[in-house]
Amino acid sequence: MIYITGDTHADFLRFKDPALRKLKKNDALIICGDFGFIWDGSEKEHKLLKKIGKLPYNVLFVEGTHENYDLLEQYEIEEWCGGKTRKISGRLRQLMRGQIFNISKRTVFSFGGGQTDDIYDLQEGSNWWAREIPSEEELSEGIKNLENAGNKVDFVVTYEPPAKMQDFLLGGGDRNHINTYLNKIYDDMEFKGWFFGKLHLNKLIPPKYHAVYDNIVVADSTKIKKKKEPKGKKQPEAHNNAAEDVDK
Repeated sequence: MIYITGDTHADFLRFKDPALRKLKKNDALIICGDFGFIWDGSEKEHKLLKKIGKLPYNVLFVEGTHENYDLLEQYEIEEWCGGKTRKISGRLRQLMRGQIFNISKRTVFSFGGGQTDDIYDLQEGSNWWAREIPSEEELSEGIKNLENAGNKVDFVVTYEPPAKMQDFLLGGGDRNHINTYLNKIYDDMEFKGWFFGKLHLNKLIPPKYHAVYDNIVVADSTKIKKKKEPKGKKQPEAHNNAAEDVDK
């Protein structure tokens, strides 16, 4: 089983949710960015990371904009379940950008990183890191890995939303190049569910797009995204008009 949640921001209470008691050794909880437990390098922080790593299921996260990249990058990169990760402690890992993993008999495409909306009061290397923005190499690797997988996975886990989802939920607004990049993936790929955390919303956008924040979502509760039917074939009934507009 794969469960998914949004920003934890170093709050251990999320791991005490009764729903997580169902998860076992080969199951996983995936966090859509802003994990936040790798921030100051303190002894208290290290103890929390070890505590999370000892949970009876895999705890996986893609990075957001609330991470200390100097500390995060001190962990070595190693392959796990088909893709690149950083092993933090025990069963706790970072899923690196543009990777595809085989987790609990499901394929998961991960793409962390984002762009802070307001950096005027932030200081590089103290509470903001430019490396939150994906590199051209990471963007290219993501496209290549998807092409090698036939542009088909079960689940997509990102911090930023694709541009279409951002426009739908926020009524437009400024897009960054990460939103645009994810939109290309959105258009080209077949998947069961897409989960993103940046917007601090708990919202299902039918049929299979999830803005996640402090809720915990069962990934397998979603259905496969269908390719467009040839003209003349009956289209499935949309959940609502708004959702129909999103997928056009």
